[in-house]
Amino acid sequence: MKKFYLMLVTLFVVVTSVQTGTAQAANADASWLNIGQLDQGVIGVSYDVPKDKKIKLMITKDNNSYTYNLYTSKPTETFPLQQGNGSYKVSVLENTTGNKYKVISSETVDLSLSNANAVYLSSVQNVKWSSSDKAVLKAAQLTQGLTSDEAKVKAIYNYIVANVKYDYSLASSVTTDYIPNNDTTLATKKGICYDYASLFATMLRSEGIPTKLVMGNTSYVTSYHAWNEVFLNGKWVTIDTTVDAGLAKNSKTADLVKVASKYTAAKFY
Repeated sequence: MKKFYLMLVTLFVVVTSVQTGTAQAANADASWLNIGQLDQGVIGVSYDVPKDKKIKLMITKDNNSYTYNLYTSKPTETFPLQQGNGSYKVSVLENTTGNKYKVISSETVDLSLSNANAVYLSSVQNVKWSSSDKAVLKAAQLTQGLTSDEAKVKAIYNYIVANVKYDYSLASSVTTDYIPNNDTTLATKKGICYDYASLFATMLRSEGIPTKLVMGNTSYVTSYHAWNEVFLNGKWVTIDTTVDAGLAKNSKTADLVKVASKYTAAKFY
């Protein structure tokens, strides 16, 4: 989708425009950063966002950065440390002008996970869930009595592909700060690729199946796209519920697992 391509461009501009010269040293008061879930590969951020400011969170490891919006309406959120074990720099950025940001607080976090896949079981900003969510309860219903991960993946996949329709109206109007709401996707039974991928990841993670939300490009569509990688039978496989829902709508069959070489990932969540 063109809008998601613009989101990637915006992200690049923000990351390359951070004014490191104005950065403060790591704050003595790091109360905004919670590392209580570090054993799950995630951090919590509780930052009081001023109503008149644009604030972002940037997580950097080995010169590779992920940038997220922080919101006044969401005082506490969780974010993944998905770039493997090692040292991460976590920074709060404040908009100065245009796409320029300055660092106003920064902390270092050291990650050491024995299970690298743990991060892809967690609830994070764009794959957000709790045990009481309707999407999670639906996943439990769909997988009741099933004992293998493969059977659970197929049950959830079949439900999404058969029931969720592509939302062309949303695709044409989506903003760059859009974040999926899985219960809304489930209730309306429509969404864009980002919604499909977030819902699928949420439902599988709630069943203990490591699942990535992936953004990038594929030969199946002409614009920036979102899909999933699922840890199944000891390996990561590519699954695209958006593409397959479109095929199902046109009475065409699709393989559950896609050819990975037809996908080029830019970001993993």
